[in-house]
Amino acid sequence: MRGAARAIGWEFHRRHRLWLMALAAYVIVFFAIKLLILGPGRPIRVNPPNGLAGFIIAPVSWTFFYFVAVFSYGLSGDLAARESIFPARMFTLPVTTRALAGWPMLYGTAAAASLWVATAILVRWPGGVDVYVPWVWPALLTAAYLAWTQALMWMPYGLPGVRVVIAALWLMVVDVIVLLALNYKARELVMVAICAPQIPVAYLVGWYAVARARRGDVPDWRGLFARATVRRRAREHFLSRARAQTWFEWRRHGRVLPAMVAIVVPVELLLLFIPGNDTAPVVFLTLIVVLITPPFLAIFAAAALSTATTFVATRPMTSASLIAAKVRMTIWSTLAAWLLVIICVPVALVMSGTMPVFVERARAGIEVTGRLRAIAAVALVFAALFAATWKRLVQSLCIGLTGRDWVIRSTVLLALVFLVAVGPVAEWIYFDRNVQSAIWNGLPWILVCLVCVKACAGAWVAIRLYDRRLLSDRALVAGAACWLVTVAALYGVLEWFAASPLIPRYFLGAIAILSVPLARVSAAPLALAWSRHR
Repeated sequence: MRGAARAIGWEFHRRHRLWLMALAAYVIVFFAIKLLILGPGRPIRVNPPNGLAGFIIAPVSWTFFYFVAVFSYGLSGDLAARESIFPARMFTLPVTTRALAGWPMLYGTAAAASLWVATAILVRWPGGVDVYVPWVWPALLTAAYLAWTQALMWMPYGLPGVRVVIAALWLMVVDVIVLLALNYKARELVMVAICAPQIPVAYLVGWYAVARARRGDVPDWRGLFARATVRRRAREHFLSRARAQTWFEWRRHGRVLPAMVAIVVPVELLLLFIPGNDTAPVVFLTLIVVLITPPFLAIFAAAALSTATTFVATRPMTSASLIAAKVRMTIWSTLAAWLLVIICVPVALVMSGTMPVFVERARAGIEVTGRLRAIAAVALVFAALFAATWKRLVQSLCIGLTGRDWVIRSTVLLALVFLVAVGPVAEWIYFDRNVQSAIWNGLPWILVCLVCVKACAGAWVAIRLYDRRLLSDRALVAGAACWLVTVAALYGVLEWFAASPLIPRYFLGAIAILSVPLARVSAAPLALAWSRHR
């Protein structure tokens, strides 16, 4: 038992010690700057957070999510698969299932609780904070959150993609319970009573999940939904390899996003059936949440889509054909997801009795903007949401299909650095009028630089595609023409809808150019070819 604890702990330490070292160095540098440059008189305000709090909250938050991914083995498993993401290589270790599930959960919960305690100490010293920061119950909550994530990630499921949906819904229930307790100003002892019992319960669920996965018990519910389709497809012959590959991609990943939307959206629409939620603010807030759900869920569905496997490298198809099959699959997946939303929303409005509230506000909006502009605005919003959903599915292809861990981790690190810096920089811009004036005066040049960077990146990708013969001349010209037509159409809609002397035309043109994806989607064949010829 002691040897198992040391072995599992050593593996976590060996693989992920660099992140902890980087976090420790960041904290040391931050407080050195705070003490030597800003002085101890600048407190860290957390309610609402100031710029100094942003430099602490963002790294700690991402460190916690990193702990969630590490201790649940989410970085090495397929979240959309039916099988447990617990590493199968560990099932052969000469230890009991109780120890196999217990030690990772113990290390994870201890790391999450220690992270909160260390954060509470850091924000109190030096200079202090302006509000009371509790110690015990937030540490227990973070530990329970991580323990539940481990248990739900290790459980095998009968359908692809159900793991993410169930985990998101259950963790949302935990968050709602805690938020309700805080709303009713529950005492700290009550918060401890809410959070502490969840940890042993999550451990029992995780033990059961690892036991099922260790004996190979993986349920299969796909036959309940696709038995007739499989029999029909078995009698059919594909007319081309492209159609066969598209069908294969749809079978693997295409149904994940529609399934997630079909589970999450009806739960969100249940808010309309709660007595007292028939007011206009609640109705429209619920609809806004429903509309942003497909783009949000597409982030999780894209994780499995952008992974490169050795099986793909052996397919008798070009890299461009394989990427084209993935792109066609993402279009159909996006259409299916939004078709579910379009069906569920009117049905929920009618059955909950909130349709008159929606119609009344819609008529008021039409009277202000005009019928034609209102229709154009609705069409533009839906087109933007549809494009955002599809973009979330395909924008990570050029990174994930490289198959290089250092490329993927470097991209994640850059994204984290950007998210850490965006809050303090936004606050600096908001409170400094001189910076606002400088940005406004230099806006044309900023947009020109961004457009030039995107154009240069697109040109470089096109040259590389041509040199490696991954795409034909006709395909390159057709792709460029489609991109130009899309940009021109978007610019025309923006010019017609937002025409005003206060909004210059170059601004609308830059928005149209920067909104339509170009370089990252075009670079996907290059990434796949790089991975196939390693």
